[in-house]
Amino acid sequence: MFTGLIAAIGSVETARDHDGGRRLTIASPFGKVVPGESIAVDGACLTVVEATAGAFTVQVVATSLGRTGFGAYQAGRRVNLERALQAGDRLGGHLVQGHVDGVGVVEQVRTEGDARLVDLRVPGAVFRASVPLGSIAVDGVSLTVNALPAEEIVQVSLIPFTLQHTTLGDRAPGDRVHLEGDAIGKYVAEWMSRRGGQT
Repeated sequence: MFTGLIAAIGSVETARDHDGGRRLTIASPFGKVVPGESIAVDGACLTVVEATAGAFTVQVVATSLGRTGFGAYQAGRRVNLERALQAGDRLGGHLVQGHVDGVGVVEQVRTEGDARLVDLRVPGAVFRASVPLGSIAVDGVSLTVNALPAEEIVQVSLIPFTLQHTTLGDRAPGDRVHLEGDAIGKYVAEWMSRRGGQT
């Protein structure tokens, strides 16, 4: 479990195919990373298989490759990092499972006052779990849904701190991002779907 509050920005050192999946070695400032530890990389919970001073390696299995953009990650790409939540930690963002629900595409980016508004085209399942002022994780970053301007479009507002301390400031129209819908919203949407929309 995670909070969506990014602890550090890392960078991919190597990306290579391995046993039907993909192995990423990521440079990070985290100390005492150990094999078996869970780290969210751009919002996806991955297990550390190797750790050295200043870097760790994760294995992205074929199932995860099909639900994420990791297949296109190359050396030099910056990534958002968060270590797993510990009991007693502050929950400053929202409960993020690290289960990527799908890949979205940046449709539009514009500045309004001191904020940057980003419109994302999202999969239907993520859209159904989204409500204005609800939560969504984008590349692992806990964000508030600013608006739903059109079908399957979710708008988020990025404050200067978020732009400076995550990779979201790098995103431009056409870029792909990992998405995780709000857990409560997903349960409600699924429950309603199974009941045929009846309450």
